[in-house]
Parts: sequence; C-alpha cells; structure tokens
Amino acid sequence: MARRAEPKEERHGVSFSSLDTELAAGTGVSKRALVDYLDGIADRMLPALRDRPLSVIRSTRGQMPFMQKNLPDHAPEWIERAPLWAEASQRTVDYALCNDVRTLMWFANQRAVEYHVTLSCTADLHAPTHLVIDLDPPEGAAFSVVAAAAHRVHEVLNEVGLAAAVKSGGSKGVHVVMPVTDVSSEEAIFATRAIAARTERLDPDALTTAFLKDDRGGRLFLDATRGGLSTVVSVYSPRLRPGAPVSWPLAWDELNGFEPSDVTIENALGLLDGREPWSALLPSPQQVPAVLVEEGSEIPTPRVAAMHEGKRRARAAPQVSSSDA
Repeated sequence: MARRAEPKEERHGVSFSSLDTELAAGTGVSKRALVDYLDGIADRMLPALRDRPLSVIRSTRGQMPFMQKNLPDHAPEWIERAPLWAEASQRTVDYALCNDVRTLMWFANQRAVEYHVTLSCTADLHAPTHLVIDLDPPEGAAFSVVAAAAHRVHEVLNEVGLAAAVKSGGSKGVHVVMPVTDVSSEEAIFATRAIAARTERLDPDALTTAFLKDDRGGRLFLDATRGGLSTVVSVYSPRLRPGAPVSWPLAWDELNGFEPSDVTIENALGLLDGREPWSALLPSPQQVPAVLVEEGSEIPTPRVAAMHEGKRRARAAPQVSSSDA
C-alpha cells in the first residue's frame, strides 16, 4: 500500500512539512512549536532583523546543526538578499534579509532555530547602529555571576554617559546593547574595547578581557570583539538548546533572579501578554564619547594579540625530537 502523503499546512504563503517531529535531538520541542512561536513573535522580532545580513543556525534531520550564511540555491526568489564579499572564503556570499513574516516563516520551515544579525544595516555596513558587550561566564557559573558583571558594565556606562539595554543571550550569557549614531566601524570597535577594559579594572578577580580561554582563570569574559560585520543573536531569537530558550529583553532590575531557562518558545508569548518590551527598554541612538574611542585605540586587537601569544607559546614550548617520541 502506498504511503499516505503527510497533510501540509500553510501560513503566510509558506507550505510547512513535518511540523510534529522533534525540532532537534535533545530539545524536547517540536518544529510546530518553533513555527507557532516565530509566527506569534514576528511583529516584535522583525524590526531587529530588518535590513541586517542574516546568519541562521539550522537543525536538519539526520545532520549536525550548522550555521548558514549563504542562501541555498532552492531559496525562493522573493527573499531579499545582500551580496557581500567574504575575505575568508574569497567569494561573494548571498545573505538573506529577513524583512517580512513570509521570509521568517520560510526559515522556520527550514528548521532555522537561531537568528544572528550584523550590528549594521545594508544602508551603510560601515556604520554600526549598536555597540555590544557580550558577557560570557565560565563553565558552570550561576546566572547571578553574569548579572553581577552586567551591573559592573552599567556602572562604567553611567560614568561616561552612555545608556544601554540588556538582554539574555538565551544560553548562559548576557548582551549589553548600546544604540549609537555617527560612528564608524573602527570607532565602535575602539569604544567597545575601552568599555570592557574599564569594567575589567572594577573587579579583575572576577572579570577578564583575555581572549584565550586558558588565560581567563575561571573569570567571566567581557567579549568586546563584536565589531565590523560580526554578528549577535537577535532579541527574541530561539536558541538551539534543550527546551529552546529565547534571547529575552530584561530591565536592569530584572537581572537578579532571572534564569535563561525561564523563557522558552513555549511560554514566551504568554509572558509578553501582548507587550513589546525591547523597543521600550532600548535608549535612543547616542554619540560615542571620544574618550572611549581614544582609549580603545591604544588597546591591541584581542584576536590578533591572542594569535601572536599563541605563536609565542608554541615557540617557547619544549621541542620533542623524533628520537624522544
């Protein structure tokens, strides 16, 4: 007997399949839960995605999850695109622009769980609209450690007159987000480094800007490397973790007592109850203080410094001859 074709559902002009299968091994939620969530959150999430080159993490059945930057050949023509030259691969990458709910639904049907966007828009990719400090706690640290670090960053920002909003990363960390205006990519990178360095000095026993994990000594990493066309997970984006938690907007006084697992694709819409807190929490775009740009210009690029340090350590390591092996 021929196998009966699975009935398909359609939303916003997109036809869906396999909605009642597990989204990804170990998540404990269905693909339907992802589609329902993204459909319900679209009006809140799309403003954060609009006109920003998009990278997604997909979970295709039978494969390991992977990050997709280049739109596949089978992507529909109606998806807006941003072709960008990639130095690493020496080719042009066709990034998607997720500017409408139909595009978001198409990605949902492709099992795109995570949505990562650049800090600048296609109108001017060399003019970031946000600075971001990513707080990356050591393995096994309680979220209270991250909350304490976020408050330290807030202290530094208050000193220099920068306003910020904060959101969970949806995994274990937090993003401190500062909307800015009239700043170049280079100036944004310098300012972000300076903010991280000032924060580290407030509590060097608990906080570090060390790029190499071996140098962090169990301290929380103040990641100031989100610059240029690097990406950050979008607010309201699900994460590919058990339960599918969500990158969630938080008021500063909500950090203490929060747990990333508190908000998932299955309860987030109910918790919002029709609200859109992120746009209310974000301050207006602001000028970056020149003192931060000047300070940060004197700080070595973390990735480059780490690369040189790694080479130095390799040269200094005892050499084992073939006769000793």
